[in-house]
Amino acid sequence: MAPDGSRRPPAPRRRGAVLEDAILRAAAEILTESGVPALTMDEVARRAGTNKNALYRRWPNRVALGVAAYRRLAAAETAPPDTGSLRGDALEMLRRANSTWSSPYGEILRGLIAAAGGAPELLAELRDPAAEDAQGAAWLALLGRAVERGEAAPGAVHPRVASAPLALLRNEYVLLGFPAVSDDILTEIVDEVFLPLVRGRGPRPGGT
Repeated sequence: MAPDGSRRPPAPRRRGAVLEDAILRAAAEILTESGVPALTMDEVARRAGTNKNALYRRWPNRVALGVAAYRRLAAAETAPPDTGSLRGDALEMLRRANSTWSSPYGEILRGLIAAAGGAPELLAELRDPAAEDAQGAAWLALLGRAVERGEAAPGAVHPRVASAPLALLRNEYVLLGFPAVSDDILTEIVDEVFLPLVRGRGPRPGGT
């Protein structure tokens, strides 16, 4: 009933993409506010103004829904920095990723990985191919600039070389369980692994 006693018209029934958007928005809000433990199908349905059946028709359980909501939240910083040196660029890229992964979004990701219990299909869903492609392109771009500056040989511009620093950083979070990675470790990844890997891809332009 409306405040004046008249009957309100029924709310329009949402379907398809509109309803799915409302559900994912509600789930993302819960993850941001309270983390993975607070994410329940009941609470998401309540916030989205729908019933649990609408959720279960789209996602088999709360973890699958949480993964979908996390992918909605995730937004990687992908514009490559230009500090004037490959070392400076690589450190800046790792510091950006470290800042994101040690933020509340990173806590959500770690909670979802734990809740997934090793289920490969859910862990695969946590990957965002578009974001990963953009990150890979950014690392390849900074390697390309390093070649132009004479800091690296053309052979260093390779997807495997570009992916190495983030893979090592991800290892610190996922396998070792660190809530945040120190700048000393970021520097070690760059100085002890990434730069030697780049230099090992052949002589620098004009070198022997």
